[in-house]
Amino acid sequence: MAAVFTDANFDNEVLQSDNLSVVDFWAPWCGPCIALGPTIDALSKEYEGKVNVGKVNVDENPTLSVNYGVTSIPCVLFIKNGQVVDKQVGAAPKSAFEKKIQQHLS
Repeated sequence: MAAVFTDANFDNEVLQSDNLSVVDFWAPWCGPCIALGPTIDALSKEYEGKVNVGKVNVDENPTLSVNYGVTSIPCVLFIKNGQVVDKQVGAAPKSAFEKKIQQHLS
């Protein structure tokens, strides 16, 4: 199961992590976000211990959405060493996320 990132734990869990983080900005009323959920959960299992994979509910954590300029969801940010290194806006196949993860793991 993917981690839950919030305004309160984002700095510690994502920005200060030594691992690449994959952060899915979503909302429960967003159809494409719900469709993407199982992919995000699968990635969290597949890359457990190597990549932080989690979700940010934009309704419950508006500060993060504003800070990262998220205006359209689903929006998945790839964050390494505290910086956004890649981004995927909209639903995409699992292979697209795996390709981006592999690019930033090396």
